[in-house]
Amino acid sequence: MRVRFFPPAVRVLAPPVCATHNIGLEHPNAIRTIGECLMKKMLILSLLAALLPQLAQAQAWPQRPVRVVVPYPPGGSTDVQARMISERLTTAFGQQFVADNRPGAGGAIAAEFVARAPADGYTLLFGATPQISVVPLVQKVGYDPLKDLAPISILGTNPFVLGVNTSVPVKTVREFVDYVKARPGQLNYGSAGTGGMVHLSSALFASRAGLKMTHVPYKGFSLAVSDLVSGQIQMYFGNASELMQLFRAGKITLLAVSSAKRAPQLPELPAMAEFYPGFRTITWNGLLAPAGTPKDIVDRIAQEVARAVREPAMIERLVKNGVDPLGNTSAEFAELIRSEVPMWRAAVDAAGIKQE
Repeated sequence: MRVRFFPPAVRVLAPPVCATHNIGLEHPNAIRTIGECLMKKMLILSLLAALLPQLAQAQAWPQRPVRVVVPYPPGGSTDVQARMISERLTTAFGQQFVADNRPGAGGAIAAEFVARAPADGYTLLFGATPQISVVPLVQKVGYDPLKDLAPISILGTNPFVLGVNTSVPVKTVREFVDYVKARPGQLNYGSAGTGGMVHLSSALFASRAGLKMTHVPYKGFSLAVSDLVSGQIQMYFGNASELMQLFRAGKITLLAVSSAKRAPQLPELPAMAEFYPGFRTITWNGLLAPAGTPKDIVDRIAQEVARAVREPAMIERLVKNGVDPLGNTSAEFAELIRSEVPMWRAAVDAAGIKQE
């Protein structure tokens, strides 16, 4: 009879996953070791079984057209940018990316539609700052912008521009502030509607500068800009794309941009932060997906957006529309959203708006 002997100094170690073929059944720990190995293998297999469908879906995507939901009517800046990037993504992925305009409620209708869509990469939101950072502060919405939507990438940013009527005898922000302070409550500023980005930017500026002005809300930016030119209102904090041509034609005076740094479209204008440190109100346009969309799909789209905004033709088209090209990562996009929350909350408070 042969007796197998295990010297006391020898220890039997299982490799990280397990290799039971090196362990004899007669070993004292054999049954336990084999059981542990089998459990590890079963756990690994179950994890792979759970992940493989998602990985396969991400690799195969897109197999059909992708809907790009736009929260505004056709023709505006957001819609133009949505169609520009949809065209570029169609070329990149070989499937149609189709713009679908769903305006209403400041963009909340479109955002909620996408937030409730299947997280499969076939429904995207080409959103803007209001739907994520502003509208949820001023009205009740059926989605959580930080939990229900996954940021993908920002195509570009738009600064606001402080415009004044040419009858106001000022050329700088300091001169304008002094002029308004000498006439408390006598001057008006316009917006494209109460609670909108223009209103909030103006209210935040007035608060920081200590100005007393009357807010005149309009139904859309075109009426507000028309009254700025005619002198019915003295100040309007509009998009660069709305005001640059009027400025070049000498019909209005521009004093500053609202971005943290000077804008490439108007390098001669100072940034408002040069006068009021920390002041920064910009609007961005970018792609978001329903929360839970496979990360591989999110990353692939973000990479294509980043490639697109480095192309000279795309850069030229964006700059002509008053847009500063960006193309950031999903993580950078998410951080930008988080960083904006305190600033827009302060703007809402300055405007005296209560959530409806």
